Amino acid sequence: MRAENGYTTDTLFEGRIRCTQRVGGYRFSLDAVLLGNFLRIRPGERILDMGCGSGIISLILAYRWQNCQLTALEIQPELVHLAEKNVADNNYQKRIEIVQGDLLDIETLLPAGKFDWVVSNPPYRKTGSGRKNLEPEQLAARHEILSDVAAVAKAASWALKNKGRAAFIYPAVRGATILHELKRHGLEPKRLQVVYSYPGSAAVLLLVEAIKGGGEELAILSPFYVYRKQGGEYSPEMETCYRP
Repeated sequence: MRAENGYTTDTLFEGRIRCTQRVGGYRFSLDAVLLGNFLRIRPGERILDMGCGSGIISLILAYRWQNCQLTALEIQPELVHLAEKNVADNNYQKRIEIVQGDLLDIETLLPAGKFDWVVSNPPYRKTGSGRKNLEPEQLAARHEILSDVAAVAKAASWALKNKGRAAFIYPAVRGATILHELKRHGLEPKRLQVVYSYPGSAAVLLLVEAIKGGGEELAILSPFYVYRKQGGEYSPEMETCYRP
């Protein structure tokens, strides 16, 4: 990580991906890395990254899946500029398109049924709950100020082809909420993986894949541990997420 003029340049995959972020703004975390490594993409598939922030999930997917095409949607102008910079810095201009706009207005921004995949890291906390960070980018990214999981599910259903897939990461304690909203908007949960900090800890996150118009059959994957033990090193699974 290199800091300069209020920004840092962070890297993934031993420097193969570079991501500029504002020191005091919203910064990607382990959540994005987990979600970016959860998808299984076929060659030529089109992916919509909703609420892309600085573009990190799109960058991970473009790196991991060489033949996919991505559209990244973001409402906050400063983050749109950062995403555009990061796409250019990584030479992905031909594969990642940045669109500025509100997912609540997705019907005016993107055609229905265009995408094979939608990926999103929705705001985690209800408005007025938990500790609020007063920095606007972080507040909007973490709290349901501009959108909530219901709006994200509705927008994903609009954007997806029939039998298209959506992938999300969400707090385990709100798991019932995301599963309910996905089903309510015609997105049937198909794969679910519970993320733990370390063996023996409480669940912290859920990775969920759903299919638009899919049948009712849910596969529960093996638990994912971020660390080998409390205060220890990354688990082998987590190390793989960072490996080139």
